Amino acid sequence: MKHNEFLFTGFYAGYSPIAPGTAGSLVGMALYFLEYLIFGEISWVVNLAFVAVLFYPCMRLADEGERFFCRKDPPQVVIDELLGYCVSVMFFPFNLKVALMAFFVFRLMDIIKPWPVNRLQNLRGGLGIMIDDFVAGLYTILIVLGIVLVLKLMHIDIY
Repeated sequence: MKHNEFLFTGFYAGYSPIAPGTAGSLVGMALYFLEYLIFGEISWVVNLAFVAVLFYPCMRLADEGERFFCRKDPPQVVIDELLGYCVSVMFFPFNLKVALMAFFVFRLMDIIKPWPVNRLQNLRGGLGIMIDDFVAGLYTILIVLGIVLVLKLMHIDIY
């Protein structure tokens, strides 16, 4: 159980007294940077497979986190923010500016919870914990892609 606590709290980032969700997203961003440092540029297909393979185990860990903290979607369980951030950057080539933009857009999507994210978080257990951040990550992809395209039209190239 102790090593699972380490995982479902995002390497204990969920115990941050201020904005544990943001702390969990920062861990996701750190893992994204670490992936790049270790493996270099990775295909979006590999990133998609990584997210797909990890979704179910993360969902189970989130379930366990609810039981551990004896409440629905406890703030200390940030494995969802960690994987949600990974979703938000999975289709982009590594780029610091895009990574930071995705971080801020993802946090905004996770905080304001636009439809259907606001409904999905009501699903029970680990699925409800994970799916809203997954969809927030998908929204982030679309928004960041839109920003990158608008910047490109303005002849501002961030790549």
